[in-house]
Amino acid sequence: MRLTLIIGAALSAALAFPAQAQIAKGDVLVRARAILVAPNESSGPVTPGFPGSKLGVDNSYAPEVDFTYMLTDHIGTELILATTKHDVAGRGTIAALDKVASTWVLPPTLTLQYHFAPKGHVRPYLGAGINYTIFYNAKASDSLVKAIGPTKVHLTDSVGYALQAGIDVDVSKRVFVNLDVKYIDIDSTARLTTGAALNQSRVHIDPIVAGIGLGIRL
Repeated sequence: MRLTLIIGAALSAALAFPAQAQIAKGDVLVRARAILVAPNESSGPVTPGFPGSKLGVDNSYAPEVDFTYMLTDHIGTELILATTKHDVAGRGTIAALDKVASTWVLPPTLTLQYHFAPKGHVRPYLGAGINYTIFYNAKASDSLVKAIGPTKVHLTDSVGYALQAGIDVDVSKRVFVNLDVKYIDIDSTARLTTGAALNQSRVHIDPIVAGIGLGIRL
């Protein structure tokens, strides 16, 4: 509800200004967004030690910066940079552990965009591209360590596709409000090493990344 009110207020403010940024070939657009990363996660069991178990990944909020270079008036390429921290929760037979691990995620994403109205006051766009996700600084939770002993956590990196839809709405000739939504294909294998024992689970994270922010045309 709060996010809906913020988005509505931002759009109302932007639409009150008639100025047009009129993006064109060679322009660089820089945006700063606040994003919500909402995983649509699913996983297999943590095997071989925990049959009937699953893992879940929680939502996260973070700042994001992206850069778009306009190859033509209509076509741009965008690089998205952000990092988020996520908790990994136990489900099924390990649900009582609640949080089992945490990890930082760095998912640089490159998309190719089509901007439908480069000379307009309101400029929607669609994009598709590739994502490479790096998991780093993963740690076992206290509850997991108490249950099975000191454990090292590792999540394998991921390569997948990204889909994007967004809209820029002018505030001035150079500044605009941006709304953006992405779906990112992210798959990883979570590995828990406790002494000589290795347990692992295939995790499909596949988040929706929704953002709102401001941009500037350089």
